[in-house]
Parts: sequence; C-alpha cells; structure tokens
Amino acid sequence: MRKQIELSASAEQVWEAVSGGPGLDSWFLGRSEVEPWVGGRVAQFFGEVAEEARVSVWEPGRRFAFVSPEGPDGTFMAIEFQVEGRAQGGTVLRLVHSGVLGDEWQAEVEALERGWDMYLHTLDQYLTHFPGQFALVVFAARAADGVEPVWEVLERGLGLSGRKVVQGDRVRLTPAGFAPIEGVVDYVAPGFLGVRTGEGLYRFILGQGDTVVVGHHIFADKIDPRKVEQAWQDWLTKIFN
Repeated sequence: MRKQIELSASAEQVWEAVSGGPGLDSWFLGRSEVEPWVGGRVAQFFGEVAEEARVSVWEPGRRFAFVSPEGPDGTFMAIEFQVEGRAQGGTVLRLVHSGVLGDEWQAEVEALERGWDMYLHTLDQYLTHFPGQFALVVFAARAADGVEPVWEVLERGLGLSGRKVVQGDRVRLTPAGFAPIEGVVDYVAPGFLGVRTGEGLYRFILGQGDTVVVGHHIFADKIDPRKVEQAWQDWLTKIFN
C-alpha cells in the first residue's frame, strides 16, 4: 500500500512528526515510543496494550521504517515514511505499508486504506494548526450495548444528528468533568469522523463489533491524560446508555 501527501510544512517539521514518539503522538492513533537507530525498539500503545516492532531503516531527515515480529502464522506489518523537501517550499511525504495479513486480509487492507487517509489528513491538520507543538494523546473505546446503530448515537452526542455531516459543521462536545468544547468537523468518511478545536484534534472510528474508538490529541499544558481518558470513557458511556 502506497500513499503520498503534499504538506506545506518544512521537511524538518515533517521528519520530526513521523520519526519520533512525541511527533507521532501528535497525529497518529495511540501513543508511540521510538529508539532512533537501526534495530531500535518501536512501541505503539493502544490503551495499555503495546504493539512492538524494530527500526529497519533510519536515515535522519529522509527515511524511517519499522517492522513487526513475524507471527506464528507468518503475518507481519512493516511501515516506511519517506520525506522529500521541495525546492519551492513544502514537503512530500510518502508512506509504504506492507506485510502479510490474516485470513480476512481484504477487509484489513480496506480498513488500513481508509485509516491512513484520515491519519495523513490529521498530520496535515497538526502541522497546519499546531506547528511546533507536541500533543498528549488519549485513547478510549466503547462498544455499543443497545439496538440503535452506534454511529447515529455518536453523531447525536456531538450535536450532528438529523442531517448529512460535512466538513465545516460546528460541533459541541460535553464530556463529563469538562466545560463544553466547541469545534469544527475537519474530516468525514464512512466510519471516520474528525473534529478540530482550539486545543486539540479528535478522531472517532467505527471499529469491529459496532465499537467507537476515540483518539484525542491534546495541545494544552497541565492536562492529565489519565483524567481526560476517564472523562471520555464516562462521556461515551453516557451517550450510549
């Protein structure tokens, strides 16, 4: 799978965003740790669960790649970022995602295609609206426990129900323990929704089993991510009950 995106940020800014834990935390799903050398450890945390890999390519400012251990069935995942600055300004980022998947490989490929489209867009939003900053990242998930489709419940909880959601729609979030948060929809695709506020980027994903996954990149000082994660869990529980 190959993706390419043109970014207005400098090559140095893009490299910082894709090659280290703080940069990846500011736009990608989950929390990341990277040891910056060939053979170094890469860990991606989704909640308390870590997926581990090893750095396979480390060319500072140009290429960064990592590959997961091979599973008992031969499956693995490998991701490579290629950064190319333009003489006239801006940067081209190329992504190569390869590997061997499981029995449901076609569904997995389609999900990865859609997911990368949203997260590369999130990278652009990060570099455009929060340049020079790093985010705290929160991950939360909530399975549906009713008969109503979970995405409809989510849209109602965000104040978006009753119409087709489009980029630019205003959003009002009311997680428990926080003042209401005003934002704007910055990304819409089937099963994916992005919201940008003055302090962060929110990403909602419809996962397997009618589950909603929330990724929240917080560009604000003196915020405890554990309290924010609990607030999201409380808010998701509230809107789905």
